[in-house]
Amino acid sequence: MTHPIAAPRPDHIQSLRRALAQDPDAPLADLLSGDLLRQHLPDRDAPLYRPGTTLRLWVGQVLDADRSCHQAVARLAARRAEDGAPPCSGATGGYCKARRRLPEDGLRQLAVAAGAALHRRAPAAWLCHGRRVLIADGSTSTLADTPANQAAYPQPDGQAAGLGFPMLRMVVLLCLATGALLDLALAPYAGKGTGEVSLFRQLWHHLRPGDVLLADRVFCSWAEMAVLLGRGVDLILTKNRSRKTDFRTGVRLGPKDHLVRWPKPAKRPDWVDAAAWQALPAELVLREAEVLKRRGPKRPAVVAVSSLLDARAWPREAFREAHRRRWEGELDLRSIKGTLGMAELRCKSPALVRKEVWVYVLAYNLLRGHMAQAAARAGAAPRRLSLAGARQSWAAFGEGLARAPAGARPGLYGRFLDVVAAQRVGGRPGRVEPRAKKRRKKNYPILTEPREKARRRLRRAV
Repeated sequence: MTHPIAAPRPDHIQSLRRALAQDPDAPLADLLSGDLLRQHLPDRDAPLYRPGTTLRLWVGQVLDADRSCHQAVARLAARRAEDGAPPCSGATGGYCKARRRLPEDGLRQLAVAAGAALHRRAPAAWLCHGRRVLIADGSTSTLADTPANQAAYPQPDGQAAGLGFPMLRMVVLLCLATGALLDLALAPYAGKGTGEVSLFRQLWHHLRPGDVLLADRVFCSWAEMAVLLGRGVDLILTKNRSRKTDFRTGVRLGPKDHLVRWPKPAKRPDWVDAAAWQALPAELVLREAEVLKRRGPKRPAVVAVSSLLDARAWPREAFREAHRRRWEGELDLRSIKGTLGMAELRCKSPALVRKEVWVYVLAYNLLRGHMAQAAARAGAAPRRLSLAGARQSWAAFGEGLARAPAGARPGLYGRFLDVVAAQRVGGRPGRVEPRAKKRRKKNYPILTEPREKARRRLRRAV
């Protein structure tokens, strides 16, 4: 009696790499090695939703304009029909269960590894004065309004019960050269240890000696600055307005540019132990330079404070440029929240919410990798390419790249990069736009009572 020989199961890791266009011949886009994926996505004997398949669908879901689970499952069903494989159910239950099985730490490790690889491989021409600059910034996202999400990430106190949404706070660390997101720290919106400075301390291990940190006035704190300077990290920060600036004092380096001494505060912060506080220097020698002059007595000038003391290597104009480029970090957050949709997370449990965040970060970093490869191919700076254009180009080319024969993939990927490189954004220095809309739209009225209460009132009115 003969038995049919079962066809070997395809390697879900290699299928995932092909679907994400991870090609060793494209070094700035090859951010996820097979060994890394196997380490953090251990295979399971699942008939349909193996870990690689599930992650491929989830990344495609967050990059798709629809962003629904039904769209992801429908795409899988269409692909199986084209391949002549047995049909699969169009219901989303199996896919949602498979997402819950993916390891949260594994997704985080993949997202962080992709960002770190892109940051590390940035060509010297993209660096700032030959230095790697990192941007720290904070933001928030709202979550689906479920009891579990409300318990883990409560809505802000100013919102009435039943009318608000759960909210989480995040602090991100970004690569100025490529826009890659290196890591982020998450916490509830309010509570002890949930402030932006506290969350930022969780990301310090990514800062290396010789790096330059670029951040706004929230992070301009003496203790944090002293610790980072002790680790060999240089700083360009917007000066906190609570500190007065008098350019008539200190060592003058030029107009509105001088060296000053900031003494150690008398009070030790709670997060620094007594021995570490004692080891910090008695004062910091810093440089202050005006980077933006504003009109009117109630709009003081913006001053940068930095540990880069050499006025020849770092002229005042370099600080002005750094202050302008810090806005690129704001644009990166706007891209991942607005263009990709992470401003409103859809998962209904805290564990899945965190996984959803890391899938967004992974998808964003993979897009940034393709943009970097396109920029290198076109001789352009990656910051001049449009992330929205890259996302649209991926929607057009992604499925074709995943299914193309090995010999046709390099040429097709090159065409994809050419389309990405053609989507440019203009220079934005000093750009001013009115915060108003010309096109009128009829909107629904604001809900001013819990939805169930509103339903009961409408039933009584019928």
